Amino acid sequence: MEVFQAKIEHLEPIAILFDQYRVFYRQASDLATAKIFLQERLQKHDSVIFVASDGQIVGFTQLYPSFSSVSMQRIWILNDLFVVATHRRQGIAKLLLTAAKQYAQETGAIRMTLATQISNLSAQALYESLGYTRDEEFYHYSLRVSE
Repeated sequence: MEVFQAKIEHLEPIAILFDQYRVFYRQASDLATAKIFLQERLQKHDSVIFVASDGQIVGFTQLYPSFSSVSMQRIWILNDLFVVATHRRQGIAKLLLTAAKQYAQETGAIRMTLATQISNLSAQALYESLGYTRDEEFYHYSLRVSE
Protein backbone atom coordinates (compact mmCIF):
# COMPACT_ATOMS: atom_id res chain seq x y z
CA MET A 1 0.00 0.00 0.00
CA GLU A 2 1.38 3.36 -1.03
CA VAL A 3 0.42 6.64 0.68
CA PHE A 4 1.17 9.93 -1.03
CA GLN A 5 0.00 13.53 -1.26
CA ALA A 6 -2.68 13.94 -3.92
CA LYS A 7 -2.31 16.21 -6.89
CA ILE A 8 -4.87 17.51 -9.34
CA GLU A 9 -4.34 14.47 -11.59
CA HIS A 10 -5.80 12.29 -8.81
CA LEU A 11 -9.02 14.31 -8.73
CA GLU A 12 -11.37 11.76 -10.37
CA PRO A 13 -10.78 8.81 -8.01
CA ILE A 14 -10.60 11.05 -4.93
CA ALA A 15 -13.92 12.68 -5.84
CA ILE A 16 -15.56 9.25 -5.98
CA LEU A 17 -14.28 8.41 -2.49
CA PHE A 18 -15.17 11.88 -1.20
CA ASP A 19 -18.72 11.40 -2.47
CA GLN A 20 -18.89 8.01 -0.69
CA TYR A 21 -17.57 9.68 2.48
CA ARG A 22 -20.35 12.27 2.36
CA VAL A 23 -22.95 9.54 1.79
CA PHE A 24 -21.56 7.77 4.87
CA TYR A 25 -22.47 10.95 6.79
CA ARG A 26 -26.02 10.82 5.40
CA GLN A 27 -25.61 13.39 2.63
CA ALA A 28 -27.09 12.93 -0.81
CA SER A 29 -24.65 11.69 -3.42
CA ASP A 30 -23.42 14.55 -5.60
CA LEU A 31 -20.32 13.47 -7.48
CA ALA A 32 -20.24 16.52 -9.77
CA THR A 33 -20.19 18.99 -6.87
CA ALA A 34 -17.75 16.81 -4.90
CA LYS A 35 -15.36 16.99 -7.83
CA ILE A 36 -15.70 20.78 -8.09
CA PHE A 37 -15.20 21.18 -4.35
CA LEU A 38 -12.02 19.08 -4.30
CA GLN A 39 -10.70 20.68 -7.47
CA GLU A 40 -10.99 24.11 -5.82
CA ARG A 41 -9.26 22.86 -2.65
CA LEU A 42 -6.36 21.44 -4.64
CA GLN A 43 -6.00 24.38 -7.04
CA LYS A 44 -6.23 27.01 -4.30
CA HIS A 45 -4.04 24.98 -1.90
CA ASP A 46 -6.83 25.26 0.69
CA SER A 47 -6.23 21.72 1.88
CA VAL A 48 -3.77 18.86 1.76
CA ILE A 49 -5.05 15.44 0.76
CA PHE A 50 -3.22 12.18 1.30
CA VAL A 51 -4.38 9.05 -0.49
CA ALA A 52 -3.74 5.34 -0.04
CA SER A 53 -3.38 3.29 -3.19
CA ASP A 54 -2.85 -0.36 -3.99
CA GLY A 55 -3.01 0.43 -7.70
CA GLN A 56 -6.32 2.18 -7.17
CA ILE A 57 -7.08 4.84 -4.59
CA VAL A 58 -8.84 3.17 -1.66
CA GLY A 59 -8.65 5.80 1.08
CA PHE A 60 -7.93 9.44 1.79
CA THR A 61 -7.53 12.00 4.51
CA GLN A 62 -7.93 15.75 4.10
CA LEU A 63 -6.23 18.36 6.24
CA TYR A 64 -7.18 22.02 6.52
CA PRO A 65 -4.69 24.60 7.80
CA SER A 66 -5.39 26.71 10.84
CA PHE A 67 -3.51 28.48 13.62
CA SER A 68 -3.51 28.61 17.39
CA SER A 69 -3.61 32.17 18.69
CA VAL A 70 -2.53 31.05 22.15
CA SER A 71 0.62 29.26 20.99
CA MET A 72 0.97 31.44 17.87
CA GLN A 73 1.69 28.33 15.80
CA ARG A 74 0.19 26.35 12.93
CA ILE A 75 -2.26 23.56 13.54
CA TRP A 76 -3.84 21.17 11.04
CA ILE A 77 -7.47 20.15 11.18
CA LEU A 78 -7.82 16.54 10.12
CA ASN A 79 -11.29 17.00 8.72
CA ASP A 80 -11.86 13.87 6.65
CA LEU A 81 -10.70 10.27 6.84
CA PHE A 82 -12.25 7.55 4.70
CA VAL A 83 -11.35 4.05 3.54
CA VAL A 84 -13.58 2.11 1.16
CA ALA A 85 -15.50 -0.67 2.90
CA THR A 86 -13.66 -3.49 1.09
CA HIS A 87 -10.31 -2.24 2.43
CA ARG A 88 -11.18 -1.46 6.05
CA ARG A 89 -9.46 -3.14 9.00
CA GLN A 90 -6.24 -3.51 7.00
CA GLY A 91 -4.29 -0.65 8.60
CA ILE A 92 -4.94 1.84 5.81
CA ALA A 93 -6.47 4.49 8.08
CA LYS A 94 -3.42 4.20 10.33
CA LEU A 95 -1.11 4.71 7.33
CA LEU A 96 -3.06 7.81 6.32
CA LEU A 97 -2.98 9.20 9.85
CA THR A 98 0.76 8.55 10.05
CA ALA A 99 1.33 10.43 6.78
CA ALA A 100 -0.77 13.33 8.06
CA LYS A 101 1.21 13.45 11.32
CA GLN A 102 4.51 13.42 9.44
CA TYR A 103 3.29 16.26 7.22
CA ALA A 104 2.19 18.26 10.26
CA GLN A 105 5.62 17.80 11.81
CA GLU A 106 7.37 18.78 8.55
CA THR A 107 5.33 21.97 8.34
CA GLY A 108 6.13 22.97 11.93
CA ALA A 109 2.63 22.48 13.31
CA ILE A 110 2.13 22.28 17.05
CA ARG A 111 -0.75 19.81 16.75
CA MET A 112 -3.49 18.24 14.68
CA THR A 113 -7.12 18.27 15.71
CA LEU A 114 -10.06 16.18 14.60
CA ALA A 115 -13.65 15.42 15.46
CA THR A 116 -15.54 12.17 15.16
CA GLN A 117 -19.06 11.03 15.80
CA ILE A 118 -19.72 9.99 19.39
CA SER A 119 -20.99 6.64 18.10
CA ASN A 120 -17.88 5.92 16.00
CA LEU A 121 -16.12 3.80 18.60
CA SER A 122 -13.75 2.07 16.17
CA ALA A 123 -12.40 5.43 14.97
CA GLN A 124 -12.03 6.62 18.55
CA ALA A 125 -10.06 3.49 19.44
CA LEU A 126 -7.76 4.05 16.45
CA TYR A 127 -7.16 7.71 17.28
CA GLU A 128 -6.45 6.94 20.93
CA SER A 129 -4.07 4.11 19.96
CA LEU A 130 -2.07 6.68 17.99
CA GLY A 131 -1.84 9.13 20.90
CA TYR A 132 -4.81 11.43 20.21
CA THR A 133 -6.52 12.57 23.39
CA ARG A 134 -10.15 13.52 23.78
CA ASP A 135 -10.66 17.12 24.82
CA GLU A 136 -12.03 17.20 28.36
CA GLU A 137 -11.26 20.89 28.92
CA PHE A 138 -13.24 22.73 26.24
CA TYR A 139 -16.70 22.44 24.77
CA HIS A 140 -16.82 23.01 21.05
CA TYR A 141 -19.77 24.80 19.49
CA SER A 142 -20.87 25.54 15.97
CA LEU A 143 -23.29 28.06 14.52
CA ARG A 144 -25.08 27.52 11.24
CA VAL A 145 -24.97 30.84 9.35
CA SER A 146 -26.66 29.86 6.11
CA GLU A 147 -29.55 27.66 5.07
